[in-house]
Amino acid sequence: MSFAHLNLPEYLLNVLTKQHYTDPYPIQEQAIPTILAKKDLMGIAQTGSGKTASYVLPILANMESIPVPKARHVSVLVLVPTRELALQVSDVFKQFAIAVPSRCKCIAVHGGVSINVQRLAMNNVRILVATPGRLLDLIQSNAVHLSAVKTLVLDEADKMLNRGFKEEMDEIFTFLPKKRQNLLFSATLSPKIEDVQNALLQDPLVINILPEESHIDLIQQTAYAVSPEQKGPLLRALISHRKMEQVLIFTSSIYQADLVADKLNKHNIQARAVHSKKSQHSRTDALHHFKLGKLRVLVATDLLARGIDIQFLPFVINYELPRSPKDFVHRIGRTGRAENPGEALTLVTPEDEHHFKVIQKKMKKSVPLKDKNQTLEIIAGNA
Repeated sequence: MSFAHLNLPEYLLNVLTKQHYTDPYPIQEQAIPTILAKKDLMGIAQTGSGKTASYVLPILANMESIPVPKARHVSVLVLVPTRELALQVSDVFKQFAIAVPSRCKCIAVHGGVSINVQRLAMNNVRILVATPGRLLDLIQSNAVHLSAVKTLVLDEADKMLNRGFKEEMDEIFTFLPKKRQNLLFSATLSPKIEDVQNALLQDPLVINILPEESHIDLIQQTAYAVSPEQKGPLLRALISHRKMEQVLIFTSSIYQADLVADKLNKHNIQARAVHSKKSQHSRTDALHHFKLGKLRVLVATDLLARGIDIQFLPFVINYELPRSPKDFVHRIGRTGRAENPGEALTLVTPEDEHHFKVIQKKMKKSVPLKDKNQTLEIIAGNA
């Protein structure tokens, strides 16, 4: 099936062609006609499956039939859990909105930058992508009103619920009109998501694309047994020996992310850390340069994993294991995306061994483990 068979308007099809989009992904095939029909939808799909375009395209197509609201009233509200995802989603909207015949301004609002700048930018906005806390700040200062919202999107709803956004979301719902289209997207189906579905959605189409585990086979995984004191030398040896020019490294803490990046830079391996303690400008700038291939190594915590969307990322390294097996799958899922192969490497200390076995069991996949002698050979080869 091609995009032309999904009843999208010609002006959006032209942009798709210019951007070299060919065949729609499964979630796009199912979601686009439903959203065009202005029905509610719940989509369960992994990040990197084409989810964002699956709602951006039909929402923009529907904008032509929605009257322009009064000043500082928005027609579409997209709620997301992180600043990075807010910017990513708004970029996709802007990529296609330029072709829409009527005015279709979209902005992202989030913490970490001046709220005064965002207040001024709210003029003539029809599509607002927001993190919950900053949205409530703007509502309380009368910078934006939600009474004209026709379509509400909750993106990465599983993470929003897990990270304590529920009270903020409940407050936001009180400002929304009862009659609206609701679109909910999540990477996993959990009891919390089902509760939200029952409370929020009206007779929705439920799309359940195979979960993230389904594309693990595209990812070549290797683990390395290593002592804690040899982690740094092994990391540098792997980056150098494999000639990694673009690699995403995960740590379990802000402190460790900074430490790993500093040590890599001291050994002439260009690296930057991104985490919640960094300024928004620093985070955005680092991610931008990493995506362009101008930054060799990005070191991140799990908090920012959902905002990192790179279609052809070749390498992911788990410098430290996450607490949750699901987070492990999500980390390595930054590579091997959209049918492109990738490699995920994991450093396993003696105290990690039991937890790593649990991760493999939950993942239903055995990962080959290089023993300590093989690890030492790799380090020695880089000396």
